[in-house]
Amino acid sequence: MTNKDFFAALEDLEKEKGIPQSVFLEALENALVSACKKQYVGTVGAVEIRLNPEKGSIDFFTVKTVVEDVIDRENEISLEDAKNIKKSYKLGDKVTEKFVPKDFSRIAAQTAKQVILQKIHETERDAAMNEFSNKEGELLVGVVRKIDAKNVYVEIGKGQIEGVMLPTDQVPGEKYNVNDKLKVFVKRVKSGFHGAQVLVSRSAPGLVRKLFEEEVPEIKQGTVVIKEISREAGARTKMAIYSEDERVDAIGACVGNKGARVNAIVEELRGEKIDIIPWSENPLEFIAKALSPAKVISVTQMDAERTAMAVVPDDKLSLAIGKDGQNARLAVRLTGWKIDVKSQSAAAKLGYGAEEAETDGEV
Repeated sequence: MTNKDFFAALEDLEKEKGIPQSVFLEALENALVSACKKQYVGTVGAVEIRLNPEKGSIDFFTVKTVVEDVIDRENEISLEDAKNIKKSYKLGDKVTEKFVPKDFSRIAAQTAKQVILQKIHETERDAAMNEFSNKEGELLVGVVRKIDAKNVYVEIGKGQIEGVMLPTDQVPGEKYNVNDKLKVFVKRVKSGFHGAQVLVSRSAPGLVRKLFEEEVPEIKQGTVVIKEISREAGARTKMAIYSEDERVDAIGACVGNKGARVNAIVEELRGEKIDIIPWSENPLEFIAKALSPAKVISVTQMDAERTAMAVVPDDKLSLAIGKDGQNARLAVRLTGWKIDVKSQSAAAKLGYGAEEAETDGEV
C-alpha cells in the first residue's frame, strides 16, 4: 500500500465510521512505530513517525540520545558522532535521523493493521457508550440479526449497535426469528472486552411500563401514575395505577376507547394478559383489588407484619389463587404483602385466621 493509499483509506474510514481523521492518524502513527520495531528489531531503537496528510507523506526517523559513552547503540549516540551531524548537539539531546525503511514485511503490515483496528474498535465502543449511556430504562425498536443456542442479538440505535438478549430476558414461549422487529427494554449498558455491550429485555416489568407510557398520553404527561408492576412474562402482568386528577379515569385512560390502548400493548406482548388495578393508600383495599379478577369478600390484617388474609367465595378460590398460584403470587409482589387466600367456608371455620389453623392457599 502506498502512502497515498493510506490517507485515502483514512478518509474513507472517516466517512464510513464518522470518526475524526485525527483519531486514525494517531492510531496509524502508533501502528507504524510498532511495525517498525518488529521489522527492524535489533537494528533500530526508538522510532518517530511524521505524517503529512496534505502531502500524502510518511517520514521515518530514528531517535538517539547523545551520551558520553555509548552502551546501547540502538538508542544512543556519542557526543562526537552527534557533533559530526550538527555542531550544536550536547549531552542529553535527542538526535533524529531520517531513514527510508524497506517495504514492510507481511508481519509488519499485519501489526499496523491490528493496531489500527483496535483503535477503531475502542473509538466505536466509546461512541456507543456515549450514545447509550442515557438509554438505560428506555424502550427501543430493534431488529433481530442473529440467534445462537442461548442468546438473541438485536441491532438497535442509529449506530446499529448490537444489543444482547440473554435467556433470562427472553419471554417463555416467544419465538424470535432473524429480521424480526422487536420493542426491547434497555436494562444495562456496560463496556466489555469486545466493545460496548447493551443488555436488552423482553421480560422485564419495565417493558410493560414503557409500552403504557408510549401508548397512553395521560401516563406520559404524568396525570396517570403507574405505582407498581408485577409480571410473569408471557403469562400475566398486574399493574397498579393512580390518577393525580380526580376528573381523569385512570383505568379508562389505560384501556382506551373500546380497549384500543391496552389491546395494542397485549398484541405487542403477544397475548400476555394484563390486569389494570386501581392503586389505594389503604393496603387492605389494595390487596382486594390486586387479587382481580377474583371477587374478594374481605381482607383482614394479621398479627405478623405486612401479612393479611383475603377471603373469597368458595367457588372463586381457584380463580383468586390462579393456576400454579400465579394470580396470588403476582398480587403478593404487587402489594408487598404476604397474602393468605382462603375460601369463605374455610375462613368461617377458622374464626377468620386463628394462628393454629391450616390454610387453603398460603402464598
